[in-house]
Amino acid sequence: QVQLVESGGGLVQAGGSLRLSCAASGRTFSSYAMGWFRQAPGKEREFVAVINWRGSTYYADSVKGRFKISRDNAETTVYLQMSSLKPEDTAVYYCAVDRRTHASGSYFRETEYDYWGQGTQVTVSS
Repeated sequence: QVQLVESGGGLVQAGGSLRLSCAASGRTFSSYAMGWFRQAPGKEREFVAVINWRGSTYYADSVKGRFKISRDNAETTVYLQMSSLKPEDTAVYYCAVDRRTHASGSYFRETEYDYWGQGTQVTVSS
């Protein structure tokens, strides 16, 4: 059974940094894209970043240049390094695994992901 467990969230001042981790278990993930999404209060969940099976990365425009997604060599943990944080980055952050093997696009759609973590809260104070 696939399990995703996020950690690393917390309270940080604007301009600060946090690193989120997503520990994945239950199968081999090397053939799958893994992404981060977030949901702010009163808003829909939105795409943040993804790393695909080739190691290519893609980001939402709102975080480009500030966030960096990576995965470890064993491909069981995905990280989201967040820098220059802003109050508008406040949200619950979720990691997810793409349902498709060797996917080549459409990483931004929630419907392409079939396993999700429980989420970790990130709060950025002004």
